[in-house]
Amino acid sequence: MATPKEVKLYGAALSGYCTMVHHALRLKGVAYDYVEVDLKNKSEEFLKLHPVHKKVPVLVVDGKPIPESLVILQYVDETWKEPPLLPQDSYLRSKVRFWADFIYQKMVPVIYAIRSTEGEAQNKAVEEFLGHFKTLEDGINKDVHVPGPFIHGGEPGLLDVILGSAKNGFQHLEQMLAGVKLLDKEHTPLLCSLMDAYAELAVVKDTELMLSQYAHA
Repeated sequence: MATPKEVKLYGAALSGYCTMVHHALRLKGVAYDYVEVDLKNKSEEFLKLHPVHKKVPVLVVDGKPIPESLVILQYVDETWKEPPLLPQDSYLRSKVRFWADFIYQKMVPVIYAIRSTEGEAQNKAVEEFLGHFKTLEDGINKDVHVPGPFIHGGEPGLLDVILGSAKNGFQHLEQMLAGVKLLDKEHTPLLCSLMDAYAELAVVKDTELMLSQYAHA
């Protein structure tokens, strides 16, 4: 496969899904242009790139659009081989993909429920989130974790990117919930440690600095 010549990311500064893609591209050392999308007034140019769901992020590589964050992350890993985000072993890759899907299918809907409800319904959503987060901790620990600061050891992988990119969002939810801890080092010590290590990466700090100019515009 020829090396892509033109890479452009359409996203929104406050979107954790878009942050994942920024991080993956930067971890791979990929040069790319960034286009901030006005989510309240999406351009015709953007809508033509993703006419089905009309959501960010969309990665455009040599004129070809790739939508949906998890699809993009795996495309990036297959297109730019080093450093790898997925294990070389096919069984371990399947486990990583299973837990990535678990985050998207089980945890994301609960996060939306926490944001959009109040009272008893919100309390139930928080309890469900904590249960899923503990399941994720136990599953990663059992299936794919090896000693080191990140899930696969010394370098961040796909699950690190997904979870690490969500840390700020989790902390904002904690502020909204006033007193409820979603990231509890006693309840989920492994995941909290992994996200703390990820937050210290230079690419993470550089991305946050770059996106801040759009978030505060």
